[in-house]
Amino acid sequence: MKARIAGFTLVEVLVALVVLSIGLLGVAKLFVVTIQGNASATSRLYAVNLTADLADRIRANRTAGAAYAGTPANYACSGGALRATLCSPTQMAANDLWLWQTQVTSMMPSGATGTVAYVAGGANMPATYTITLSWREAGTGQSLSYALRVVI
Repeated sequence: MKARIAGFTLVEVLVALVVLSIGLLGVAKLFVVTIQGNASATSRLYAVNLTADLADRIRANRTAGAAYAGTPANYACSGGALRATLCSPTQMAANDLWLWQTQVTSMMPSGATGTVAYVAGGANMPATYTITLSWREAGTGQSLSYALRVVI
């Protein structure tokens, strides 16, 4: 005589438990993939927003030229309209870079780098800035980068 549980044989119950277990493992894997995808999307969103922020700073300080491809420095130029007018365009550019690098460090995955390349314009050619953010995706280790070209 076979053992029965609520009208089912023990084998049927065990098969159902195996099928249920496999389904739950699939759901757990889907959950992990979703979390990784969300982290990747967040990193990409931050990269787009950070490069756009620096592009806006460059457009607002057009006379700084190659200073945006220079060394970041904290000149405390961002303390309001009065303090901002006390900084030269070159100091403002260095301060903008310093603030931007601080944001990159705090918002992007560990080890992210941000660079600005500058190509001077000629008589009939505008100046061009290329803002690049590079980082390694958390969890996958994949190298990613985002570049924005600003023509002024």
